[in-house]
Amino acid sequence: MPTNPPKKETTYVVDSESGMELNRLMSQERLLNEAFGELFPAHIDMTRVHDILDIACGPGGWVLDMAFKYPKINVTGIDISKQVTEYARTHAFTTGMNNATFRVMDAMKPLDFPDNSFDFINARLILGFMLPSAWPKLLQECQRILRPGGFICLTECETGQTNSPAFEKLTRMATQAMFRAGQSFSPDGYHIGILPMLGKLVQDAGYQNIFTKAYAVDFSAGTERYEGFYQDMVALCHLIQPFLLKWEVTTPEEVAELYQQMQVELMLADFRTVWFYMAVCGQKAE
Repeated sequence: MPTNPPKKETTYVVDSESGMELNRLMSQERLLNEAFGELFPAHIDMTRVHDILDIACGPGGWVLDMAFKYPKINVTGIDISKQVTEYARTHAFTTGMNNATFRVMDAMKPLDFPDNSFDFINARLILGFMLPSAWPKLLQECQRILRPGGFICLTECETGQTNSPAFEKLTRMATQAMFRAGQSFSPDGYHIGILPMLGKLVQDAGYQNIFTKAYAVDFSAGTERYEGFYQDMVALCHLIQPFLLKWEVTTPEEVAELYQQMQVELMLADFRTVWFYMAVCGQKAE
C-alpha cells in the first residue's frame, strides 16, 4: 500500500490545506472588511436575523466579526478545509465567541442543514472553486435552508487592472487556466466573467428584491491598503503556480521569472492598481 495516497481531486485553484493559504486568507479577510467598510448590506433589517451562515468561511474572520457585533445572533461558518476550520474554532474559543460555530462542509455538495435554518447567508469570493454548473445548485440549496424572507448575499471580484507587466501576464495566465479548467464564465478566457452573471444567477434561482452594490478599490503603492494587497498577491501568485502548470499555460522557468519580476514591480513607488468587486443580494419569498 502506498504510504502517501494521491490527493483527492479538487476544483480549488490553490491548495486549501496549505499553511500559506491560511495566512493569506487571514490577511485578506481584514483587507476586504476595511476596503468595503461594511460586513453586510446596510438595507437588511438585522432585527429579523437570528441565524447566519457564511459559506467557504476560511479562517472565520467575517463570522467572528459578525458574532462580536451581534452577540445575540448565531453565526455559522462552513469550509472544506479541516485545518482552516480547526483554526477558526480555536480562535472563536480563545476570544469567547460562543455564538460562532464552524463545520467542515463542501459547498459543491448538498448542505447538511435542515430546511429553513438561516435568516441570512453570506458567500464571499468563492469563485476560486465554483464551477459554472455548480452555482444554480448552490443557490437552490441556499433557498432550501433560508427561512421565508431571508437574504443571500454573494460578493465576487474580477481581476484588477495594474501597470505591472509581469502581474498582468500572470493574471492572464490565471484566467486562461480557469477557462481551460471549465471554471470561468468567460467566452475566451481573458477574464473570469463572474460579475455580470451574479445578478442573473440569483434571479434565476427565484430570489426577489435583488440589490446590487459595486466596489472599486485602489490598492496602489502609497495607499493605506497597499501593504495588505502586496502580501496577498505575493502569496496568491506563489500558490497558484501548480494550477497554471497543470493547465499548461506556462512553463516552470517562465512562471518563476515572472513571479520574481512581479514582486519587484509591485514594490515600485509608482505601482498602481484598482480592483473591482460586486455584491448581489436577493431575498427568499415571504
